[in-house]
Amino acid sequence: MRKLLFVLLLIIPLLSFAQEKKRKVFCELVGTGKFMSSKVTVKVDFGQSTSFWYGSSNQGLVDEKGKSIEFNSMVDAMNYMGALGWEFEQAYVVTVSNQNVYHWLLSKEILSEEDIKDGFKTKEDFDKEKKGLENNKEKSNNTKYSVRNNR
Repeated sequence: MRKLLFVLLLIIPLLSFAQEKKRKVFCELVGTGKFMSSKVTVKVDFGQSTSFWYGSSNQGLVDEKGKSIEFNSMVDAMNYMGALGWEFEQAYVVTVSNQNVYHWLLSKEILSEEDIKDGFKTKEDFDKEKKGLENNKEKSNNTKYSVRNNR
């Protein structure tokens, strides 16, 4: 009986370490109204570094074809992100040159860095993926060409 109790006391702490701990991450939705439209353009800020040339222009949400996703309102954008597990934290508005810029802070519990962008892509992600596919296609074409010449 003592041995069983001793073994259980050794195993229980090991089981608690085996569980991965979730951590809370944040993102900010930055929305601006489109000129002559009721739609909102939304960019996502994870605190990532941005290109000197592009700034945040390639941080907009895109569909699987790379086309920018337009939202009817910031609430529409929040519903989209909410379906992906993001939770509302805080919102504020800054007016720049008579245009409102909406800032919505969201949070999500994740297990790993890869979980941050589950379910959506930014234009930057889409462009990187497309470039990677083109490079792979080019490499496979070069391999086919070298195989043909070696025959």
